[in-house]
Amino acid sequence: MALATVERVSFAYPDSEPALRDVSFSLEPGEAVLVLGPSGSGKSTLLRALAALVPHFHGGRFSGRVDVLGRDTRLTRPAELADTVATLFQDPEDQVVMARVEHEVAFGLENLGVAPQEIRPRALAALRAVGAGGLAARPTYELSSGELQRVCFAAALALRPRLLLLDEPTSQLDPNGAAALVGHALEAGAAVFVTEHRAERLLDAVDRILFVEDGRILLDADPQRARAWLARERPAWVAEPTPLPEPALDEVVVSVEDASFAYGGRTVVDRPSLEVRRGEIVALTGPNGSGKTTLAKLAAGLLEPAGGAVRRFGRAAYLSQDPGRYLTRDRADEEVALGIGGDLERGHRWLAAVGLGGLQHRHPRDLSSGERERLALASVLAVEPDLLVLDEPTRGVDPQRKAELAELLRAAAPKRATLLVTHDETFAAATAHRSVAIGGSSRDPNASNSLLLASRGAGSAGDD
Repeated sequence: MALATVERVSFAYPDSEPALRDVSFSLEPGEAVLVLGPSGSGKSTLLRALAALVPHFHGGRFSGRVDVLGRDTRLTRPAELADTVATLFQDPEDQVVMARVEHEVAFGLENLGVAPQEIRPRALAALRAVGAGGLAARPTYELSSGELQRVCFAAALALRPRLLLLDEPTSQLDPNGAAALVGHALEAGAAVFVTEHRAERLLDAVDRILFVEDGRILLDADPQRARAWLARERPAWVAEPTPLPEPALDEVVVSVEDASFAYGGRTVVDRPSLEVRRGEIVALTGPNGSGKTTLAKLAAGLLEPAGGAVRRFGRAAYLSQDPGRYLTRDRADEEVALGIGGDLERGHRWLAAVGLGGLQHRHPRDLSSGERERLALASVLAVEPDLLVLDEPTRGVDPQRKAELAELLRAAAPKRATLLVTHDETFAAATAHRSVAIGGSSRDPNASNSLLLASRGAGSAGDD
């Protein structure tokens, strides 16, 4: 008997075009299915339908049928599936409800009525399983996005679900953390239904692959046939990055010298030195919780160092790790024009540059997560800064759009210095002239971090 069956499902959010169009497939117990497709193609909606969030939570127009263990989701609300289905959402920041990590993981167990004496051991075991045991006593609001993603995954694993729904689960994780999360998900004994834009992380680890585009399933195949189809029909999903030529470097735009910064008594940046010149793109890499975002904020002037010095020459613009939280206008073009004196015509040009042409009238909150990322990117590019700092700009962005973003950044590189914080090793290889790694480990949350010698490409003599 199939664990879940989707029969001719179509769905449209209120006042929107259909997100799903006549979709049918089944999911067997213990099966691992990877769902690929462009941003806004309907992947997350399909996942929400399996959790009964579509249609109960989101409203809209629904037709067809979804059964999970024989329960019709039209008649079964999400809370009634909580003993069977666990979900890790694309934005873990929106999933957290408790102020302390251990309590967050225990929260779902309490709601399921698990015996009190079992709750804490199960919560701590789940945290240890995802490499987050050292975070148990930490406040959730102090965690990096990657650490928070691990905690939310631990909360899902602790429920011991029959169906595990993962929406972009590695989007904010370093490569080691991503590999560990994928391994734990596949070993959990549950059926796994996972959406992902970094196909290389899962392509050969699952049983089956769906490719969704414009709300329809274009491919349903095993990994071998799927890889051949992707190479032929959607090559951006399996393309290898090409080496970059050496940049023509100009003056220093930002210089970080022995900077330090602490949140409370916890040092997160400990005396690194970094220099970025006009004409180059530098990728800042390292484990979750190692201080990359804090260093990026120091470089952009959003934080002041407790020690050392940061010098900037010219104007800086910063794209945050979760830019959807900072959207303030009712139209996409107005959002982009906010930083350029309300110039809508110029805003339209930048929307087109990031692949959002024609969506200028849409409300930012009605865009998909990946589309919101690109909208925020257009907003910072439009101000044409001397220093552009991008924190995880490929989160929720599909490979085709990533390739376009890499091309856009490379073409504009001579005009500015670009500092790119990323866990996306493929994007870094395709975009950055060199990479600099921050040391430390997210498994030791009290460790301070400093720059390690790790560089690649032009100017990579290892003296950063």
